[in-house]
This record gives sequence, C-alpha cells and structure tokens, in this order.
Amino acid sequence: MRLSEQHKDALTELINISFARTASSLSELTGHRVLLEVPHVSMHPISELGSRLADFIQGDVATVQQLFTGSISGNALLLLNYEGAVELTDLLLPSESRLSHRLDSARSEVLTEIGNILLNACLGMFGNLLHIKVSFSVPRLHLEALDGLLSSIIIGKDELRYALVVSTTFRVRGSSVTGYLMLVLGVASLECLVNAVEVWADIPVPSLPESSNNSEIQLNANEITHI
Repeated sequence: MRLSEQHKDALTELINISFARTASSLSELTGHRVLLEVPHVSMHPISELGSRLADFIQGDVATVQQLFTGSISGNALLLLNYEGAVELTDLLLPSESRLSHRLDSARSEVLTEIGNILLNACLGMFGNLLHIKVSFSVPRLHLEALDGLLSSIIIGKDELRYALVVSTTFRVRGSSVTGYLMLVLGVASLECLVNAVEVWADIPVPSLPESSNNSEIQLNANEITHI
C-alpha cells in the first residue's frame, strides 16, 4: 500500500497540528521554549523498517509505546536512539537533576512524559478531527536493540502490517534532537485511517469497477477514552 502525495500532505497537516499542541505543552511543563519541526511522513511495510531506521538508530533504542484500539487499532511509538534520548531529557531537565549521562530514573520519567504528551496529542487528534473512536493505554518506556524491537512488532500479530513513520526534530535551547513517531497498523485499520483522511481533506476517491466488492467503512462519532 502506498500513500499518494495528497494523503501525505493531509497527514502532515494533521500531525503538525498535534505537534504544535505537544510543543506548547512541553514548553509550559519545562519552562523552555520547545519547537517541533514540520514532520516528514512516509509509509513502509514492517519488513522494510530495519533498513529505514538503521542509519538513524545504532545500538539500543529508547521507545515510549502506547497501544490503541477502536475504529483503528495498533501501536504508537516515539523512537529515539539512546544518545538522543539522553540529550533530549538533558535539555528539559534542570541542571541539578543531570547526575549522569545515562537514562536514569529521572530521565526515564521525563522521556515517558514526553512520549505521553506526544502520543496522546496525535491519537487524540485523530479522534477529534477524523471522528474516529480511539481508546489508548498508559504509555510504557522500553530500552532494547532495534532488531529486538522490530522482531517484537513482527511476531506480535499474524496480520500484515504497515508503519506510518513520522520523522521530526525537537528544538530546545538552541539544540536539536531527531526522533521518530511510528504508528503500526494492520491493513484494515490503515484503510479506515486513509478513508477518514480522505473525508477530512476532501480528497477525491478514484472510481472503482462495478464488479468491485468494495465495502463502505462507517466512521464512529468522536469518543476518546483511556483504558
């Protein structure tokens, strides 16, 4: 499955809205001005993620993961390489809390909260603007090698899945850290998301042959809950 340029533009606009809310919340929380650059959006089969992320992530990867269910379901992740995770939390922590250059308990707590704010903003945005019912779990921080992360995603379900990969850069106090937001979706959830984006952005849908057995996807009214 491929995204057209219209789909990418619409998804970029939607995610940019949630990134603006994330930056505002992080700025208010930390007392430092936080900016997130306009994201770059791409779609990849799970099997291609290793080569897509290998140049960015070498060694351990820090991920904040949040499962979500509803009209669309899957796994939302904030990914940072280990050094980037330490650097980002350094920029947001007061100087007296930077006791080491490792992801200690203080940094882990900050990183989990960053992921919580970002993932909730994105999933909440899908619910509010696309009128999709979304319930999501409490986010969890994981530290593991990239291969281990990808294996857990692949083994976790039998359904063919895709990853919506969103790259962006956090800018804080004159420094920048690059990270990835990733939404792992099954085919049915991805089709539902794409259809909802088409309705929201008024993207023309190509006509199908009369013999096509294309079923209409009904979107639920906006309802966001936590599980």
